Amino acid sequence: MQPPEKVVVLCSGGMDSVAALHEARALGHEIRMVLSFHYGSKHNDRELPFAAHHARALGVRHEIVRLDFVDRLFSSALLASGAEIPEGHYEEENMKQTVVPFRNGIMLSIAAGVAESAEATGVVIAAHSGDHAIYPDCREPFMLAMGDAIRLGTYASVRVLRPFIAMTKGEIAARGASLGVDFAQTWSCYKGGELHCGLCGTCVERREAFQLAGLPDPTRYADLAPLPPRPGV
Repeated sequence: MQPPEKVVVLCSGGMDSVAALHEARALGHEIRMVLSFHYGSKHNDRELPFAAHHARALGVRHEIVRLDFVDRLFSSALLASGAEIPEGHYEEENMKQTVVPFRNGIMLSIAAGVAESAEATGVVIAAHSGDHAIYPDCREPFMLAMGDAIRLGTYASVRVLRPFIAMTKGEIAARGASLGVDFAQTWSCYKGGELHCGLCGTCVERREAFQLAGLPDPTRYADLAPLPPRPGV
């Protein structure tokens, strides 16, 4: 186990990042800041209040960085300027429409600067073992290279900390539950409606995670159609 550090935690308000925030506290890290990004996604306004909620619950500073240029200049169905959010299993080919180009690279770069300015030595990100399927900036070669770049590019040798990298989303759900995380106070749905739609890739992943963890799902869904099969299965 790594010794406790002073850290900045990336938290969107989703299941994984909220659990990572509570995990950072459980590991004894001194959380210098909870950092969120508003980049113009369809669901930013639904998820960010939950990031703020959990930061308040832990008594730590929460900051939202606005990246207005992303919605203006980038192409992705996830963005307010983009096409409709596709439905189906989160590993299906059509889910590539929801990839925001180099999003993790941009956010980690900003977080590195924030961390060094806050005299922190680590940036916590909730990357997990299932993230890489469709997201190039979640894959291991990228994460290792980005970690090296941040370490080499900061006086404090800031490290990228990934406490969940060996876990599935179901295992993260179980770990969060063991830490007392109220998952009702998190948001996943990419559509950003009043309720989780139940059908988009992130809703499918969320529903599947609770099932695999053997936990009751506290989420209200607009549609509870049977979960689609994993591609190739």
